[in-house]
Amino acid sequence: MPPGPPPVQIWGPPAPPAPAEPPDAARAAAVAALNLSGLGLGYLLVRRWLLAAVCWVATIVLLLVALPADPDGVPTGWLVLYVAVLIAAAAHGAVVGLRSRALIPRSPIALILGLVLLAVPAGGVVLYGDAKDEATEQMLLDRLDEADALVAKAGRTDFSSGRADYRRALRDYEDLRADHPGSRAAAKVPSRMRTYYTTVAAAYEDKDYCTAIAPLTYLRTVPDDLPSTDLGALEKWPDDRLATSLYECGSTGLAEDRSTWASQFGELLTTFPDSEQAKKVQPAVSAAVDREAKGLGGDDPCRAVTRLRSLGTSIDGLPGEEAGLDATLTQQAGRATGSAAEGTYACGVDQYRDGDFSAAQTTMTEYAKTGKNAKNTARARKIAIGAEVAQTVPAAGKSLPTTRSGGSISVTVKNDSPDDITVLYTGPVTGSLTLKGCGSCKAYSFSSTILRGFKPCSGGKNYPERTISLPVGTTYFVHKSKSASSSLSSSPASDTAKLEPGYIYTECAYTTTGLGSGL
Repeated sequence: MPPGPPPVQIWGPPAPPAPAEPPDAARAAAVAALNLSGLGLGYLLVRRWLLAAVCWVATIVLLLVALPADPDGVPTGWLVLYVAVLIAAAAHGAVVGLRSRALIPRSPIALILGLVLLAVPAGGVVLYGDAKDEATEQMLLDRLDEADALVAKAGRTDFSSGRADYRRALRDYEDLRADHPGSRAAAKVPSRMRTYYTTVAAAYEDKDYCTAIAPLTYLRTVPDDLPSTDLGALEKWPDDRLATSLYECGSTGLAEDRSTWASQFGELLTTFPDSEQAKKVQPAVSAAVDREAKGLGGDDPCRAVTRLRSLGTSIDGLPGEEAGLDATLTQQAGRATGSAAEGTYACGVDQYRDGDFSAAQTTMTEYAKTGKNAKNTARARKIAIGAEVAQTVPAAGKSLPTTRSGGSISVTVKNDSPDDITVLYTGPVTGSLTLKGCGSCKAYSFSSTILRGFKPCSGGKNYPERTISLPVGTTYFVHKSKSASSSLSSSPASDTAKLEPGYIYTECAYTTTGLGSGL
């Protein structure tokens, strides 16, 4: 079959382009509003997929920065950058939406949807604010827990070691109350303070009263360091406990002869003068005086004397005026001092019998000087003489001197020395005498005193002398010069005389040059 005729092509002008979308302000506003939601919905409306993805990325980055919520919130730089992105997206979306076809042909509906979706960022701001507030609350609760941990840590050590932690915890409590008064953590501070007080004062609950004084004293200062908290009954909580601790520690120290009891009683009387504990101070010191006074008749009267003297001084120094105890405490101080004075004699006797002749001499001399009218003054003087003799001749201290005087044996004591001398003697009778120096006498050389036939007081001179009467028995003599330059002042001479009836005895005192003195 022969081919048919070729197809006929008809040429004409090209088809006209589709007419452009007329400007639509409502659509432009809808795109801008939808972009302000941060979800890029305005770009989706006008089919700008890549630009919508940019909005999503911006929002995702912001969420990564903001979440989880932090008490400090989102850094300002990120917020400014994000807001700039939203504004730019809204402005650009309005320009694009003015003449672009939209997925939703009815612009008013898209605009209403955009305005409704503005609630998304607004709601996000509200929710983030709540989350931020909760994060702040958790942060404050953590700070409260840290303060509680400091208190617990300090409670496991002694107060002096834990004091710094107690103070740090207290500052944290005060900061919570002052800086965040409406927070949940601040509301819990009053209950934490009850734990704080009982932890600090744990030694009191353990009846360790001396140890409890320092922490209880500290607790009385806490209200000044916590002005933002109404402590209520806790403010006065330490007072009675501190008063009890001061009394109990002071009374124990008084009984155990510690040096701190007076300061503790003094603090009690000045800090809590009207307390029941302050009223117990006077009976406590009175009992202590009675107890020590009884010790004067015991095995260690010297200790009792020392203790009574200390008691008298300490009691006299107590500040009893505010508590109305001034007169009664003065009376107790007088009792202690008086008992000590009376007990000095018993102390001297005890020292003498123990062989402490130097101490006995000092004690009895003091007693005789201060108690001139006391019943034992005369014998105290005798014991002081006997103690001084016994320091040179220990055998003289075997028996306690008495007040006995006189005897049937005449003993003449002469001074063949240029120095005034004191002659002490003890035995059945104890006493002393003094002799003037012999004006024509000189000290003998030591070598002459060891020659055979040496006889002092035999030169026919007018020797100063004195005759005394002594009973039969052994009498111990010591003579010493009253001149500081004489050898006798540092090295008294001694003699032991066994006196028998029917004899007349002569004692001669002399001094030597070179090696001491003699009788």
